[in-house]
Amino acid sequence: MLFNSIDFAIFLPLVFIIYWFVANKNLKLQNLLIVVSSYIFYSWWDWRFLSLILFSTIIDYLVGKKLRTESNISKRKFLLWTSILVNLGFLGFFKYYNFFLDNFVTAFSFFGTSINSQGLNIILPVGISFYTFQTLSYTIDIYKRKLEPTSDFIAFSAFVSFFPQLVAGPIERATNLLPQFYKKRAFNYNKAIDGLRQILWGLFKKIVIAGNSAQIANEIFNNSADYSGSTLVLGAIFFTFQIYGDFSGYSDIAIGTSRLFGFNLKQNFAFPYFSRDIAEFWRRWHISLSTWFRDYLYIPLGGSRGGTWMKVRNTFTIFIVSGFWHGANWTFIVWGALNALYFLPLLLLDKNRANTDTVAQGKYLPSFKEFFQIGITFSLTVFAWIFFRAENIGHAWTYLSTIFSKSLFSIPYAFGIGLDNIVITIVFIVILTIIEWFGRNKKYALEFNQKNNKFFQWVLFYFIAITIFLFGQQEQGFIYFQF
Repeated sequence: MLFNSIDFAIFLPLVFIIYWFVANKNLKLQNLLIVVSSYIFYSWWDWRFLSLILFSTIIDYLVGKKLRTESNISKRKFLLWTSILVNLGFLGFFKYYNFFLDNFVTAFSFFGTSINSQGLNIILPVGISFYTFQTLSYTIDIYKRKLEPTSDFIAFSAFVSFFPQLVAGPIERATNLLPQFYKKRAFNYNKAIDGLRQILWGLFKKIVIAGNSAQIANEIFNNSADYSGSTLVLGAIFFTFQIYGDFSGYSDIAIGTSRLFGFNLKQNFAFPYFSRDIAEFWRRWHISLSTWFRDYLYIPLGGSRGGTWMKVRNTFTIFIVSGFWHGANWTFIVWGALNALYFLPLLLLDKNRANTDTVAQGKYLPSFKEFFQIGITFSLTVFAWIFFRAENIGHAWTYLSTIFSKSLFSIPYAFGIGLDNIVITIVFIVILTIIEWFGRNKKYALEFNQKNNKFFQWVLFYFIAITIFLFGQQEQGFIYFQF
C-alpha cells in the first residue's frame, strides 16, 4: 500500500478512528490494532511474506527472553548469532543470492572454467532490509545489556511491524520506539496537527518534486546514448532531487503518520543538500541507517581509533557495506566506495566534525565560503548518484564519458519530456529549496510554532495542497522499496 494512493487515503482514517474512538481505553487493544493494521498494510503488496516478518518477530522475541536469564558468555553469544544469522540469512537469500551466484560463475569463467547454473526467480520482500535491521538492533542491545527484553509479545510485534515505517524506515532502535508501546497514549490535538503538516510536506516532496523529477531523470538515464553531456548533467541533477524528494518525503509521511497515533520517530533527514562537506552530508542523509552502521559496525571495528590503516579500513568497510545494503549491484558498491574516498581526507585530517552546526545560523544567506562549500559538496553528491542510478557499471561509465566530452558545452534539452515540463519542475525545485532553507534549523521545513504568522501558514498550506493536486504525479512507487 502506497502512502500516495487512494487505498492509504481510506486505510489511514479508518485505523485512526478505531484506534482513538474504539480502542483508546485499552493499551493492549491499541497495540493489537497496530499489529493487525500493519499486517494488512504489508499484505497489500504480497501476503505471503508476512510469514517472514512473523518468523523474525518470534525468533528475536524468544532470543531476547532467553538472554534475560542467560549469564554464560558462550551461550549468550550463541543466542546473539542465532538472531543475526536467521535475520541476515533471510536478507542474504532474497536480496543477494542471484548476485553472488552470477559473480561466482563469472569468476570461474574468467579462469577458463565454464559452470552451468541458473538463478532463481526470487521476489524481493518489500522492506526486508529495514525491518531486519530494526529487529537486529533489539537483540544486539539486549546482548550488550543496553535494553531490557520485553515480555509483551504484542508490543514487540507492533514494534517490528509498525506500518508507518515498516517498508522504508526510519530504522527505529528498540531503545527509542519499543518503550512507547508500553505507555498509555492520549490524543494530542497539537501533535496530530503537527503530524498532518509533516505529511503534507512529505506528499509535496514525493508527488510533486520526486514525481516530476523522475519523469525527466528516467527519460535521460534510460536513453542516455541519445543525449549530450550537458543533458546528462541535467538528468543527474534531476535524479538527485528525485531520490531526495522520494525518500525524505516517505520519511516525513511516516514520521507524521506516527505522530497521529501518539508516537515519536527519529528524524531521518536534516536538509542534507545544505551540507558543507561530505561528513556533514552523511550526518544529515538517511540518519537512521548511518547511525545504525556507526553504532553496530563502525565502532565495534574500532571506529576512528588506532592507526591510519585502521581508519582507512573501517571507513571503506562502513561505506561499502552501506552501498551493498542498498542493492545487489556493483554500482551500489562503487557508490559506497566513492563516498568513502570523499570522506577519508576529512577523517585523516581530523576535519570530519568541522561542520556540526546549522549552516548560516541566524542569517538569511550563507557566506561566500559556505556557499562554495555547499556547491562543492552538492556536486560531489550528484556525481556519486550517477553510479547509484545507473543500470550497471558499463552504463555509468558511458554516462560519465559522455558528460566529460565536448557535448558538455552544448545546450541541454530532453526531447522526450519537453521544455515546459523541465521549466515547471525547476520552479518546484527552487520553491522546495527556498522553503527548506528557511526551515533548515527545524525537524522539517513546515514545523511552525504558535508565534508564527497564521495567515502566512495557511496561505502556504493551501498553496502546497493545490500544487499537489494540480501538478502531482500520483501513485508512483517509492525508490527505496526496492532496497
